[in-house]
Amino acid sequence: MLARTLSSGRSGLYGLVLGPSTNPFYTELLHEATRQAEALGYRFLVIHAGSGPVEERTTEALLQYQVDGCLVSSAIQSSRVAEVCEKNTVPLVMVNRVALQHGCAVTCDNFSGGRDLARLLIDNGREKFAIVTTSSHSSTAQERENAFTGELAQAGLKLKHRYDGKSHYYGGYEAGLELVKLSKSRRPDAVFALSDIMAMGLLDALRLHGIKVPDDIAVVGFDGLPSSARPIYDLTTIEQPLSVMIERAFAMLASRVESPHLPDETVSLRGKLIIRSSSGSR
Repeated sequence: MLARTLSSGRSGLYGLVLGPSTNPFYTELLHEATRQAEALGYRFLVIHAGSGPVEERTTEALLQYQVDGCLVSSAIQSSRVAEVCEKNTVPLVMVNRVALQHGCAVTCDNFSGGRDLARLLIDNGREKFAIVTTSSHSSTAQERENAFTGELAQAGLKLKHRYDGKSHYYGGYEAGLELVKLSKSRRPDAVFALSDIMAMGLLDALRLHGIKVPDDIAVVGFDGLPSSARPIYDLTTIEQPLSVMIERAFAMLASRVESPHLPDETVSLRGKLIIRSSSGSR
């Protein structure tokens, strides 16, 4: 690989910075990216960065290994990874994130997804809403929450409760325990968890404490994890077009390896609303 790099200036090595391992979405992303990279003849340097900012040592590792480009799925909006890569002429594409200042991105249309879920619950007659969000300041979380609450406002409705699900199953479970403590009059009749993994934790907590879903509380998620279709959850969700997102991200990287000065580009792909029993119906 070193000889190849010296002769051509390209290593065929791409960096992949993943989000928290507690969220199965990033496992699905890794599998899909690896499958497509193999078909394209690329190799991956896989770095796990967790849910916070991409640390300086992560960015340094990408540069030291002379990657031709990198995919980043975990950066919050304050991360400087795009700025650093730009200064070093390393193409970067964020997946499931949008950069605050610099860099290309491929993302699911979180706004339309959040609106679709809110509209579904409103049309099903739900009136008291809660949201299970994350403690990170990612563009993904903000867009989903803003779209959902914006659609509620359009219908003259307000969010009654907001819980931090910490982006993992146990955070969703803890949010469910908080809901269980509420009196029946204060309890919401619909909850939007910003990711499927938090929604599944929430569902388990509610059902283990005698709350009927969807009769008492409707629950919806976002991501379209395969496990969300299990009969025990049967979760209504927005399925991200992950395969197409990765495909577009690789195409962006390839074009910028050939032409480093192409302008930044952001692609937003609409997700698919999958309606299952957790959201209830009239």
